[in-house]
This record gives sequence, C-alpha cells and structure tokens, in this order.
Amino acid sequence: MGKIISRLVKQFLSESKVRILMVGLDASGKTTILYKLKLGEMVSTIPTIGFNVETVDYKNISFSVWDVGGQEKIRPLWKHYFKNVEGLIFVVDSSDKERISEARNELHRILGDSELRDATLLVFANKQDVLGAMSVDEVADKLGLHALRQRCWYIQSSSSKFGQGLYEV
Repeated sequence: MGKIISRLVKQFLSESKVRILMVGLDASGKTTILYKLKLGEMVSTIPTIGFNVETVDYKNISFSVWDVGGQEKIRPLWKHYFKNVEGLIFVVDSSDKERISEARNELHRILGDSELRDATLLVFANKQDVLGAMSVDEVADKLGLHALRQRCWYIQSSSSKFGQGLYEV
C-alpha cells in the first residue's frame, strides 16, 4: 500500500487524518485486508453485517478506514458512508468471474455519487493466489477503469490471505 499511501500523503500533506472507505461485493476480502493492514496478520473473519472501522497509521498520517459489508441488501446503505471520503478502496475477488459485471455496476454506481467526485480510487484485484484468477489487466478492463478519465485511480494485484500487494502499492 506504500505508493498509494505516499500519493495520498502528498495529496493531503497538511492533514493528519484521512478518511478512506473500503467497499466491494461480499466475500471479496475487504475485512481480511483491513485487519492485515491494522494488525499485520491474517485473522479469521465472518461476513460483515454493517461495518468495521479501524485506524491504520502510516508515517505521519492516520487513516480512518471504513470497511462496509458487501451483501446485496447492504449495498444501498453504502451512500451513508460517502461524506468526507478522500480515498475509496474497491476490493474485487479476481477469481469470481461470474460476478465481475456486478462489481463493475456497483463501482460505477457509487463513483457517480457527487460525494465521491474527488475521491482517489484504489482497486485491489484480490485473491490473485487462487488458481484461474483474472489478471490485473483483465480486471481493469472488465471494471471499465480506463474509461475513468476524470478520476485518479490505481489497480493493485493482491492476496489478502498472504498479504501480497497490500504494502507494495
């Protein structure tokens, strides 16, 4: 997460707290990523009903990371977490080819919200350790990231299970 955090540090140099929202479809690995970043270790998780919020410190910046559940019934509630968000992390299960179009629709729906118009986007193409997972380029194409001309975005290959790609960004 180093490069993207460095970018956010430069962008928000005068601020000591940055609010980041992490969303994605259910079972994409959001909570595993959050606690890997917070605790530095893999924790056993259950589906998030509601949200988890943790403070992750990096250099002189304190990131308030909101991990909001991704079940279909919870997604309409995501909009209630958009206020004052400076960074959006969208987590995609790269091995879930059947729901990649659903992930794309959800991503573009939330990016259309005026509250998120200035938010920097980081996409974790998660579960790269799973045999048959889509490549980062394939995930970017299927999510339509190259069409996001007015937004600063970055996609990162990751495996929350092993912590790969979480610190290298």
